[in-house]
Amino acid sequence: MKTVLFAALAALLPLSALADAQRGSVTNLPIPRYVSMKASEGYARRGPSSTHRIDWVFVRRHMPLRVVDEYGHWRRVQDREGAGGWMHYSLLSGNRTVIIEPEELHLRRRPAPDAPVSARLAKGVVAWLGECRDGWCAVEVEDAEGWAQQAMLWGVSPGETRE
Repeated sequence: MKTVLFAALAALLPLSALADAQRGSVTNLPIPRYVSMKASEGYARRGPSSTHRIDWVFVRRHMPLRVVDEYGHWRRVQDREGAGGWMHYSLLSGNRTVIIEPEELHLRRRPAPDAPVSARLAKGVVAWLGECRDGWCAVEVEDAEGWAQQAMLWGVSPGETRE
């Protein structure tokens, strides 16, 4: 029944409306998308204004967040556990970071599972995100850099490519 109803509604909408459903109404950027925290502290509020109650305080600079909605100067964000709320856009950056997911991640010198290990990163480490291709992403943290399997990182969509 739901499928039939959705198909009927979709047939009534112009194709451009379906395409716009995955774009932010303010920025026209993809929704969802990933950003990082600029500040070392950011308030996630119940609604999109500074008068709304603070539900969550993020305290990790450069932490990746997923933008799931936008309204004016506000972005609704979630962390990797789904916690979040509305944050002012000035607290967020388009400079991408990721969080290491496994207990220990071996960075490789090339995007290949048999490439030599260039560094080992622990779970929860935040790293800068570089190029992504063929299921691998270049990452960098302090003096360590290398390639990681994309599935081992939070803050990048499955199959996402970046140059």
